[in-house]
Amino acid sequence: MNFRPLHDRVLVERLESEEKSAGGIIIPDTAKEKPMQGKIVSTGAGARDEQGKVHPLDVKAGDTVLFGKWSGTEVKIDGTDYLIMKESDIMGILD
Repeated sequence: MNFRPLHDRVLVERLESEEKSAGGIIIPDTAKEKPMQGKIVSTGAGARDEQGKVHPLDVKAGDTVLFGKWSGTEVKIDGTDYLIMKESDIMGILD
């Protein structure tokens, strides 16, 4: 895959959610919520300020992040589902 987001956008691959609930009940695909965790695949160069200076992003490829339920735009690249979102839609990095 050759895709690089522009400016302050990132390409995120969702991490799979659990198949069972805490009580051991198996959750069917139709009832699962979309996971709000993902792995950064690639990032843009950063946001530009009014003077044209580029501010680098705080996230990098390989980071596992937490984002809002309705964040980003879903795209399919080479048969794989991804999200493209702005860095500001990311709530934090999971260590």
